[in-house]
Amino acid sequence: MSIWIIFKLLGSLALLMFGMKSMSEALQKMAGPQLRHVLGAMTTNRFTGMLTGMLVTASVQSSTATTVMTVSFVNAGLLTLAQAISVIMGANIGTTLTAWIMSAGMSFDITSAVYPAFFLGIILIYLKKYRYIGDFLFGLSFLLLGLGTLRMTGTEMHLGENQALLDFFASFDPESFLTTLIFLFLGGVMTFCVQSSAAVMAITMILCSSGALPIYQGIALVMGENIGTTVTSNLAALSANTQARRAALAHMFFNVFGVVWILFVFRPFIDAVCGMVGYDVTMTKGAVETSVFLANAAKLSFVLAAFHTCFNVANTLILIWFIPQIERFVCWVIKPKKVDEEEDFRLHFITAGFMKTPELSVLEAQKEIQSFSERMQRMFNMVRELLNLSSSSSNKKDNRDGEFNKLYSRIEKYEGISDNMELEIANYLNNVSDAHLSDDSKAKIRAMLREISELESIGDACFNMARTISRKYNGKQDHFNDKQYEHIHQMMELTDQSLSQMNRLMMGRKETFDVNRTFNIEHEINNFRDQLKSQNINDVNNREYTYAVGTIYMDLINECEKLGDYVVNVVEARMGLR
Repeated sequence: MSIWIIFKLLGSLALLMFGMKSMSEALQKMAGPQLRHVLGAMTTNRFTGMLTGMLVTASVQSSTATTVMTVSFVNAGLLTLAQAISVIMGANIGTTLTAWIMSAGMSFDITSAVYPAFFLGIILIYLKKYRYIGDFLFGLSFLLLGLGTLRMTGTEMHLGENQALLDFFASFDPESFLTTLIFLFLGGVMTFCVQSSAAVMAITMILCSSGALPIYQGIALVMGENIGTTVTSNLAALSANTQARRAALAHMFFNVFGVVWILFVFRPFIDAVCGMVGYDVTMTKGAVETSVFLANAAKLSFVLAAFHTCFNVANTLILIWFIPQIERFVCWVIKPKKVDEEEDFRLHFITAGFMKTPELSVLEAQKEIQSFSERMQRMFNMVRELLNLSSSSSNKKDNRDGEFNKLYSRIEKYEGISDNMELEIANYLNNVSDAHLSDDSKAKIRAMLREISELESIGDACFNMARTISRKYNGKQDHFNDKQYEHIHQMMELTDQSLSQMNRLMMGRKETFDVNRTFNIEHEINNFRDQLKSQNINDVNNREYTYAVGTIYMDLINECEKLGDYVVNVVEARMGLR
């Protein structure tokens, strides 16, 4: 075998993998937001969840993309883990469409048809409006070109006549159960090493179609590939949160369970699939004419695709009735961490190594910003609680001091968390923006960078208020009078309403959000601040309280007003108003 043929083989595999990646990303850019809404809405029970997973995966040609979207919805509370498991089952069926595309590419010479597709694709890319369709055509053309080149390279290599290769495969006893396990293991290791089940499937199709690899060993490789692809996602999920790891484990359990039961009915199941496709398993090379043998062997790529589909469909039909038990099992294996996640700085949705495509990375960042926004409202409510503690007339001052200092420390910790969250999300978004993104996603990233900056400012404003309250509590100044406390509480109530509106927008869809409500609250805050400012000057002149107390009082009022401005900026960024 010449070095040129080896490079041709490796190059065609690289074309195949690049084509799959490009095609999947283009499909996600075309239909990403709509698919996310479908995934969120069409999972009312295990059967609709399974169908949704199947359709979404067939649409975007990536079971990983579907799994990641599903996990993010579980984290956001839009899907239960049980619903997510049903979607992942459907994703396993949907991903078998790739094998059918590849089997068609292996069976027919389609390389001549890809050049018009390349030409049409480049025209569409330059037409801007249709460039995602152009990207999809380019990806599909690369995929088909890679398959065609792989097919021709396999023919040139004369694998069916390579005695060394035939002797190698003949050294394994075809009747032995150990042989099946060895090829199962090889399929898993190969998939894990090349990080592409499509590439392993293509190699298996080439070996089987050339007559070099018996069908039973070829199918064992395909079964190993099913496990290998889940090992990858489980390793990627190690750095993720509890729900992501549970979903990845459920995916692995689904495939491992399927492989285990199929081993008990291995030959009868494969013989049934071969019968469906019309492949004669008893035909040997020397018993019939070469042309007849090769025509029969050419059906092997369809046998592999049919097995892949039948395996996943049968496995789903069995396991879909046991989703609650699978959920209990993965929850028992993967326990939640003991630490208080609210007090522990850790990004919940953005997970290193778990994201596969830029479009989905944008979704994960959006979920993280929602979490950031909710955290800032909790921080503000702690400030309100701190004010109540500072005004408490309890005689047990030592206890009150302990509670006050503990709460102040929590607020201080939250301020550090907000700084870290801004930096981490910004770094992540900057990395994502380096990728090839749709215009819509680029605009979202610009808006999100502004959102996190304003959210961090909200954290700063909350901490400034906490420091002002602490300075007054620990200092020698007089207490606020009842009227001042009443005004501060009224201002804080308006500010909290403003934060609630902001979080309603962050958690929902901007099409249904009434932005005027936010602007009206902001006007109320501004007018109230102006009114209190004038009144404060009069009260100090009338000696109702000292100038020092009036300064601290107005510091709190002004900080609430600034916080309201930051909220408006977040809302405007999310709504795309500026």
